[in-house]
This record gives sequence, structure tokens and C-alpha cells, in this order.
Amino acid sequence: MTRFDDIRPYHDHEVHEALQEFKRHPLVKVLLGFAFPNLPDNEIDGILDQCHSIKEFQQNVIYVALKRLLENTTEGFTTSGFDKLQPETSYLFISNHRDIVLDTSLLNVALLEHGLVMTASAIGDNLVGRPFLMALSRLNRNFLIQRDLPPRELLKSSQLVSDYIYEMLFKEHRSVWIAQREGRAKDGDDKTQQGVLKMLAMASDEANIMDYFKKMKVVPVAISYEYDPTDILKVPELVAKHHDEEYVKTGNEDFNAIMKGALGKKKRIHIEIGDILEKELDEISRNEQKPNKQLQALASLIDDRIIESYKLWPSKYIAYDLMHGGDKYAQFYTEKEKKQFERRIERRVDRANEVAMNNYLAMYANPVINKEQLT
Repeated sequence: MTRFDDIRPYHDHEVHEALQEFKRHPLVKVLLGFAFPNLPDNEIDGILDQCHSIKEFQQNVIYVALKRLLENTTEGFTTSGFDKLQPETSYLFISNHRDIVLDTSLLNVALLEHGLVMTASAIGDNLVGRPFLMALSRLNRNFLIQRDLPPRELLKSSQLVSDYIYEMLFKEHRSVWIAQREGRAKDGDDKTQQGVLKMLAMASDEANIMDYFKKMKVVPVAISYEYDPTDILKVPELVAKHHDEEYVKTGNEDFNAIMKGALGKKKRIHIEIGDILEKELDEISRNEQKPNKQLQALASLIDDRIIESYKLWPSKYIAYDLMHGGDKYAQFYTEKEKKQFERRIERRVDRANEVAMNNYLAMYANPVINKEQLT
């Protein structure tokens, strides 16, 4: 037993046994059938039997499934900036967060295709309540972020996660992915939570915490989906927030979001890798002496870099113009694309419900607004 056993992914020597235990689970069989539609069960079993590490499982099963998923649910997956990264080097990727599973999965697809170190990835324990989901997350090198703890337990849990990230980056030389905020940005407004940075800094033994972030090689990452398959699932929570009402999730809500995010149509997806934060951290150190002020400045810096790198698809410009009743960005989309998006709205939102309508448009338009404010 180690102090990380409650949150860590599987060790490689545990992978084969876990696969044997869960390979007959109905949803695991659906995943395998999707990845290998033309193979009989005995040949799929043979592929699983040859997986004795997380990397082998990710390369031989998950990568194949994700490539098929991209073929079936998108009109293209593009990347940029990966040439800034070095092989055999670990990085701390901090990204905006739209999809529960795909954000980090697609980053790993790109890292694998560029010959780079794949990530250990943070995931909320609320998302892996079922045994097979827990096993699948551990097979994908996810580590757990514990939610809904009382303050004292939350502090202990944050310290544990911070120490684990330190272990990954500096002892195992493994890259790490974490979202810029707790939970997805359902309104499309990408803002880094200072609390996430404070948690990361808990493992620091540096006199100046910016020196620690510099050592971690922080890389801002922007992921942009042209269409969000889960957009309509996010509206009730946004409407409740508008009315200052408590929103209570249904029992299967997160699982439904995972499935809809994976299988729904997304049109195009783009991931851009930002510059590694180095000189900017020195500048923060020179300008700010207090740790809280430094973290605040770092959060703003990460926000700016993600917004700069975020790809604005036609859907974002269309939503902005519809929301503002104009044609300010008409040069960035065609009339056909606008009609397509309007049909999407008709199928998803009651136009008479002004609050729902405004929130739906805002989740697509906010990246444009953020880009305007930045420039």
C-alpha cells in the first residue's frame, strides 16, 4: 500500500488482471465491438490478452476506438503547436474543459501521434461511481479528484493530489493534464480557478511558487468543438443559475453526458498547444510578491493564452450575431452554415423561453466575446 492507492491509476502489472475481470462487462463489450467491428470475439480477446501495460491498452484499444469515433462523429480533427514539445519530456497541461472524457482523450491521441509522452489525467470521483467506469478510468491513467468533502478532508485530499502530480512530473517523468477549473465550463466562458493553481502549488518546496510552476513546464491548451453534442444537457443548469436556483443533477446525468459527448455529432475539433510558460512567470515574480497575487496573475495569464489559442468556428460567430441581432461577423460563416445552426437551435431550444435561448447562444458566443475583450 502507498499513500496514493486511493487515487492512482493501475500500475502496469495490474492491467492484465483488470482487463480479464472487466472484459465481459456489457459496456466494455460495446466499446470493444465499436473499436473492432469486423473482428470475432476470440480475436478481440487476443488483443486484450496482449495488453500488459496502460500504454499497450491505450495504443491497441483506446486509440483505435477514438480514431473510429472521430471518423463517425466529426468532420475533422486538427492540431497545432505540438512541435513546441520535446519527446521524453513531461509537461503540466492546463486546458479549458468542454467534454468529460474526450478533452483529455483527444489530447492523448495527438500526443501519441506526435511521439510525445501521454498524460496522467485528473477526473472527478463523481464520474466513476460504477466499478467498470472506475476500472476504465484507471486503465486510461486517470487519477481521482475527490469531490464534496468537508473542509478539513478537502484540504488533505488536495495535498494528496498535489503530491501525486509532483510524483508524476518529477519522479515518473509523466505528463499531467488538469482542467483550468473544477467541472466543465458549461457557459463557454473559459476562466481559470485560482483554487486549482493553489492546489497544484501545495507540493512546492520553492521559496517562490512561480519557480515551482516554471519547473512544472506549464502548457496552456485550448480545445474547441464546432458543435457541442451535450449543449442541450447544459441548458437546465444554466437556467437554474440564472434564476438563482439550486440545480440538482439526476442520477445518470454525468453518464449520459459522457455517452452523448462521445457519440454525438461534433463537426470539427481543434486542439492548440500554447507556449510553455517561462519568462512570463519570471515577470509575475518581479511584479508580485504575495503568493495570492502571483496565483491571480498566473490564472489571468493562462486565461489569456487559452483564449488566444481557441479556434473560433463558424458556429461561434453565428451564435454571437444571433445573440446581438446583427451581422458583425457574417464574413466568417456562410448562409448555409447559419441555417444549419438555426435548425440545430429549433431542435434543441424553445425559442419562446428567452432565458434558455440566451444561455444556449451564449455558450457558443462567449469565446468570441472573450477574444474581443482580449484584443
